Amino acid sequence: MGAFLKDAASILPAAENAALATPEPANVTILIGPEGGIHILAESDWPLASLEAHHGARTLYRVNQGQGRVSVDGRSGNQRCHLEMEHPQAVACRLLDALYR
Repeated sequence: MGAFLKDAASILPAAENAALATPEPANVTILIGPEGGIHILAESDWPLASLEAHHGARTLYRVNQGQGRVSVDGRSGNQRCHLEMEHPQAVACRLLDALYR
């Protein structure tokens, strides 16, 4: 597994922990410049390709949180990824609902 996917896999549990720690977690986009500098944007609705071109980023990760899920979409050159995880509370609610039906 390359660094791009490893970084995305590391961001996912960190985003889940952040989502569990606050009642209203923010969606963020993480931009990594050609020299390794990191820039974080909150609640950006720009497409990743547009952000990549506008900021000259070499790698971007968008973290979305909502509807009982956390997801990370990544882009680096010709590589793309989408990782998604259900919040433990959402899984527990679904299991309890099935139990009591």
